[in-house]
Amino acid sequence: MVGATGTSPRSAGRPLNRILSQEAITRAALTLIETRGYEGLTMSSLARALKVAPSSLYNHVESKGDVLILLQDHVMTQVDVSGFESEPWEQAVRRFAWSYRDVFTRHTPLIPVIAVLPVSGAPQTLAVYEAVTRGFEKVGWPEPLIVPAIIALESFIFGSAFDATAPETIFESGPLAGAYPRFTAAVSARKDQANQRQADAAFGLGLDSLITGLKSAAAVHQQ
Repeated sequence: MVGATGTSPRSAGRPLNRILSQEAITRAALTLIETRGYEGLTMSSLARALKVAPSSLYNHVESKGDVLILLQDHVMTQVDVSGFESEPWEQAVRRFAWSYRDVFTRHTPLIPVIAVLPVSGAPQTLAVYEAVTRGFEKVGWPEPLIVPAIIALESFIFGSAFDATAPETIFESGPLAGAYPRFTAAVSARKDQANQRQADAAFGLGLDSLITGLKSAAAVHQQ
């Protein structure tokens, strides 16, 4: 039977074909995370969000780990590497590091994924590393030290992202304060710092120290 529009009606109960792509899967996964958190991201919930059968989803990604890699690559596009094009090296590193930490403060469940998986299937992540490498090379950094420097920065950034999500009271000694007076006093002094979040103050201090150490290592290598 031909409908009023002149087209044949779709058979009842027959699902429409949906075209899946990595981009569509990534968008749907991000929407799930925004509404339910990372714990709400499962392969079954993702298939429902995409309105496809789980078997169709598995034709494009083999596991939730693959979905997380797609998310990693998407999130890495938000890391600011623009400073390496025009800013002094130290300023560019600071811009990169603060941006990287702030991005992954919102996506800490991705950190274990990035820390252990190869980057060969993540072009956006590689683009970030490429920009950072060019920035290091531009100021004459010894090539053998570039990747170790990136790893050192990432290790610090990832740990700091977790710290930024921790409660401000994480170091409170509570009823054990009397038994550990020096640490308790140091924690109290930390709270008396300027009106800066404790996690930000710690990150700034650590980043200053790391940059100083990297500059010293490069200078020694160039002698």
